[in-house]
Amino acid sequence: MTAENRAPAADARGEGVDGLLVGHRLMEAGEHELALKAYYRAAAEDGIDADVLSAIGSANLALGRLGQAEQVLRRALERDPAFVPALNNLGCALMEQGKLHEARNVFQQAFALDSGASDSIRENLRLAIAMTENSVYSEPKETEKEAPNLKLVRRGQGEFVLLSAL
Repeated sequence: MTAENRAPAADARGEGVDGLLVGHRLMEAGEHELALKAYYRAAAEDGIDADVLSAIGSANLALGRLGQAEQVLRRALERDPAFVPALNNLGCALMEQGKLHEARNVFQQAFALDSGASDSIRENLRLAIAMTENSVYSEPKETEKEAPNLKLVRRGQGEFVLLSAL
């Protein structure tokens, strides 16, 4: 067997790669389910802290498991109330569930703790503010205008008339 065909040597120190690091790389690659498994491995090997819980919550968020994401992110914030990534991801989970006012408050906390340094948190806060306020200064776009108020009225047997409030 030539040297180029041999398997690489085992790590004699017996050290594995950090599960959080593996999970973060898998999240970047869009492999959210595998990332979640890596985060669980990190929790088993290194213990559960706000960072691990936040990572698990973000993986659940990416997988569309909004209720689970919210629950785990709240647990992360119980351990470290000033952990900005958990606040940001909790805000995202709340927004996705339609809990706009609570999401806005969470984004405001994250923005304040981050001192406005993160563009993504600033954009999330801006979006939450826009969604919670009905600005009188902006006109709705053509697609956002209300549909006319229509009513279906029965006239006799089997005859219906469509009435409009226009």
